Amino acid sequence: MSETSVKAPDPMDIALGAAVRIRRRTIGMSQEALADQCGVSFQQIQKYENGANRISFSRLVLIARALKCRVTDLMDVFDGPDKETARDLDLLTRMRTPGALELLTAYERLPPEARSSLVGLLRALTPEATVKQVEAA
Repeated sequence: MSETSVKAPDPMDIALGAAVRIRRRTIGMSQEALADQCGVSFQQIQKYENGANRISFSRLVLIARALKCRVTDLMDVFDGPDKETARDLDLLTRMRTPGALELLTAYERLPPEARSSLVGLLRALTPEATVKQVEAA
C-alpha cells in the first residue's frame, strides 16, 4: 500500500510566483497573453503564480522576457539578509490573498488623509492580535 503525500508548495516557489503575478499585473498583461508568449497554457501560468508548480530556469527566462524585465528583477526578493528575505517572502505570500493587489492599487491612489482614515477604520475592524502581528512585520 503506497501512501501519497500532498506536499505544500515551497515558500520560495510561492514568492517567485507572486513576483511574476505582481509584475504581470503591473504591466497590464493577462495570464493568457503571458501563456501565449511562453508556450504554455494559462492554467500553467496560474500554477506558477500560486507556487503549485516550480518554474524551471529556461521557463523563467521566457517569462522575464515576456514581462519585459530581467530574471533578477523577479528574484530580488531572495537577495536580502535572511531576516529581510523572510519579511519579503511573507509580503509576497500575503499579496496572493484575493483582492490584495487591487486593494493596494486603490490605496496608492488615495490622498494621504483618506489613507489615514482607511487605516484607522481597518484597525477598528481588525482583532487587536492581528494588527500587532502586521505592525511587527
